[in-house]
Amino acid sequence: MENDTFYVSTSKGRKMRAILIDAFLSHAQGHIDKHIANVEVYLHHPVGVGEHPDIMEAIETEMEEVAKYHDLKEMMERYFIDKDN
Repeated sequence: MENDTFYVSTSKGRKMRAILIDAFLSHAQGHIDKHIANVEVYLHHPVGVGEHPDIMEAIETEMEEVAKYHDLKEMMERYFIDKDN
């Protein structure tokens, strides 16, 4: 077994590597969706968010999280997913 390939098969015949990559991408997308939803709340109902007196700072913090998970997804897709298979 090579270091860069993880070939444990599951009962459905999918390779563990593919399952882990899919799970990672889903996890990252879930975080992106969550933080975008938070920004939408701030943009549409800023007075309803009492614990954040500085709405712009709160939006910036949420967007930093979106960028972080977007970058993680992009790196996984670029370096670990074989586009031909």
